[in-house]
Amino acid sequence: MKWSLFGIVALAWGLFSLQSTAIAQPALVVKTLTERKVAVLPAGRPRLYWRVENFPTLAQAQAAAGPMGLAAESGGRVWLFTLGPAGGSSAGGTKVADIGPLPAVVAREYLLRINEASGAPGSITTVHSHPGSEAFYVLSGEQTIRTAQGVIRVGTGKGEAGPGGGTALQVSSSGSTGLLALVMFVVDATQPFSSPATFP
Repeated sequence: MKWSLFGIVALAWGLFSLQSTAIAQPALVVKTLTERKVAVLPAGRPRLYWRVENFPTLAQAQAAAGPMGLAAESGGRVWLFTLGPAGGSSAGGTKVADIGPLPAVVAREYLLRINEASGAPGSITTVHSHPGSEAFYVLSGEQTIRTAQGVIRVGTGKGEAGPGGGTALQVSSSGSTGLLALVMFVVDATQPFSSPATFP
């Protein structure tokens, strides 16, 4: 088989383009910071919010956590995330945000989890779904959540409630600087935490 110069150049360009696309979209790094299972959700359901607060030390945040609170460290700060009605505060904490209302979740047992998402601009997850609700708070960069219904963009210092359970979504670092974001989940503990999904 003879290759023309044009064919060789076209093949090389195609391979370069594929490699460039793969390099331009590395995987978003997601790690679990803390989690707990609970049998019932707090009063106020279905209009629940995540109260986000900062504390001087992790020990102080853990002491203030209560049955619906999760304490963690991220971005050089100590955080307390408390699931409940909007408003309120924890002794010793500095209020950052109330994020919600969250889509309702009904289950026999619930998993509350805080994840940290990070990555360079262009980093992205696969399309997936969760058996419950999630919410986002961005520490730096910009996070984009894409669903079949549209796109949600969350900038630095902002929070946003995500879609309801079973929604196919894809999350990416869409700013000009690296992303560091906190992701708060209330999901059905009896189901797989994350499942592959496709957009309709």
